[in-house]
Amino acid sequence: MRWLLTRLLAGLAAVLVVAVGAGVVLAAQFSGEKAEWAASTGADAAWLDGSWVDGSKDESDFAAALPRLRAFTEVYVHVGEIAEDGTVDPAGYAAADAFLDWMGRELPDVAVVGWLSSTAESSSLLEDRVPKEARARLVEAASAVVDAGFDGVHYAITPVTVNDPGFVDLLERTRDAIGAEAVLSVLALPLEPLPGVRLPVFAVQGGERYWSTNFLLRVAELSDVVVVSGSGTGMPSGSLYGGFMARQTTLALRTVPETIGLRIGVPPAE
Repeated sequence: MRWLLTRLLAGLAAVLVVAVGAGVVLAAQFSGEKAEWAASTGADAAWLDGSWVDGSKDESDFAAALPRLRAFTEVYVHVGEIAEDGTVDPAGYAAADAFLDWMGRELPDVAVVGWLSSTAESSSLLEDRVPKEARARLVEAASAVVDAGFDGVHYAITPVTVNDPGFVDLLERTRDAIGAEAVLSVLALPLEPLPGVRLPVFAVQGGERYWSTNFLLRVAELSDVVVVSGSGTGMPSGSLYGGFMARQTTLALRTVPETIGLRIGVPPAE
């Protein structure tokens, strides 16, 4: 028992040391003058909830939103939650025709991507995030979204453990199903901000919190767009949040090939 307690305390101490060291580095990232690259490229995306495609909103709502939508080159619309068996209820985008017509008429150059989501409380080192049978149904659901008129599909599936072979298989099969012309976009977990942080955090939280840059590269090479979210970072202060997002942006830019779209999502408040 004493041996076990000693090991547990040592593990907690190691996590604390890593956390303190990471905090110092992140805070330093958000100091000094703003770098020249720290600005929008003008190719921004908007994220809309499912009310735009389930029949809740009408053309007057679209007209009111249009001035803001003109600022974007891509629009992501939530079309449904992914069930445990991989299915997606098409009722979530039953009125997509109307929205797609409005977008096609007013903003013909703006891509409209159907956004599918699934969030779990934890992830496993041994089990696929999306089991094999569920993957087959999910690929069918993604194909149906594209067939409904969307320019592509976005997977927001979290958390996904680094090197999950089932997730890689899902992306490969989705590409085959939707074709080369459709957009395949993927939400990435935040990147490991410092070497050695990922596994201690995994152990404490009981699931994957950070991706390695190698896994991000593998996912990016199978996708058209990779999204690194700025939500839910858990950073307790503005300086840490700013440093964390600066670090995320730097790592992602170094990792994702220039031929792949990269979006860094920063919410209005954190």
